[in-house]
Amino acid sequence: MITAALPRLDPDLVPPRVLGLAALTQAALRGADGAALAAMIANAGHATRSAYLFDHAILAQLMFDRSNGLARLDAALGDTRVFRVSDPAPGAPRLLGICQPGDLMANTPLDCLTTPAGIGLDLVVFDPVLGWPATIPAHDVAFMAAAEPMPEDALNALTAAALAWPRPVLNNPARLPGLRREVLWQILSGFPGVVVPRTCWLPRQALASMMDDKTLPAQTLDIPFPMLIRPAGSHAGKGLRLIVNRSELAAAFATDPAESFQVCRFVDYRSRDGKFRKFRVALVNGRPKLCHLAISDHWMVHYLNAGMAIHAERRAEEATAFREFDTGFARRHAEAFQFIHERLHLDWLVLDCAELPDRRLLVFEADTAAIVHGMDAVGDFAYKAQPMKTLALEFRAWVSERAVRARVMELLEAVGPNA
Repeated sequence: MITAALPRLDPDLVPPRVLGLAALTQAALRGADGAALAAMIANAGHATRSAYLFDHAILAQLMFDRSNGLARLDAALGDTRVFRVSDPAPGAPRLLGICQPGDLMANTPLDCLTTPAGIGLDLVVFDPVLGWPATIPAHDVAFMAAAEPMPEDALNALTAAALAWPRPVLNNPARLPGLRREVLWQILSGFPGVVVPRTCWLPRQALASMMDDKTLPAQTLDIPFPMLIRPAGSHAGKGLRLIVNRSELAAAFATDPAESFQVCRFVDYRSRDGKFRKFRVALVNGRPKLCHLAISDHWMVHYLNAGMAIHAERRAEEATAFREFDTGFARRHAEAFQFIHERLHLDWLVLDCAELPDRRLLVFEADTAAIVHGMDAVGDFAYKAQPMKTLALEFRAWVSERAVRARVMELLEAVGPNA
């Protein structure tokens, strides 16, 4: 276990400024190509080489060059591991995001929330080998941006750091392993309003030794066909397959050499019109806020491949979903959201979910690193601007509340028991 000393708070430390994920992603979503994004970085006036490389690491990944992006990030972190994304607006808190090295899915994309809310944001990257940098800037609240999966020694080190951190820490890292799919369904089982499909990991050989076309061996918890399988290490639906019989499983084996697979029961969540609807809902200290509704003809729904930009009727339905969320979807599933919050107990959590015909909440995934944004809220998507601004302000209010609560406790401790 890493036992490096915690960094020292330095109120005079001004980290090198970066554009960050939100600024570059917004430009990309609004039409900027790689050359335009590179020019944006070149004109940003970075004070250090590390800040310049940090933004270029993001650019490479936005251009789907993950390996080059990670190489640039490694070079940036070789110089410094503390960066400033934004200063706080008047009266807004200062947030420190505690990150881990990795790609764009390794950490909560905090600046997508802090930028529209006016929250000041600095980032510190904890290195599993080197530990912490010597100093970090002063801040009101820290946020554990490092997300699952992470190495066990890093998780243990961050959990210990959160207990001793000098400022309040949001998203206790000790809770993060509960978001693993093979654990999540067990944690959330037993509540009648929530459906989380059974999930387990199996070595290739165990899958290959299926006994018949109806079910898997006993160690899979009797997951029947149809089932979903995904190879170890995959994300964002890469390699995910819907398998309806043994011959399809054999075909999957023929094209995917992975040595282990995650197996999950498939729940058909089609609506009566035959379309699939996936809701992304953020829980801010347990309070649900709609982030988007993706409507697709295919069971594997991602917002970017759901055709939302070319189907006006789908955008109209999403706009209605935003307007009626608090009195409709959120109210119908209020007990389910409260149950999920109490069981997972994270200050910030993002759910990908659907509503089954019997009105139960089907949960696909719970994550802290899922992107939540209003960066496409122009033109045909203008209806998203206000709801996403409200979400960001809800997040700011929670950060501010934690900061104020900590200051009150500090004052009471300073005054003593006779206050």
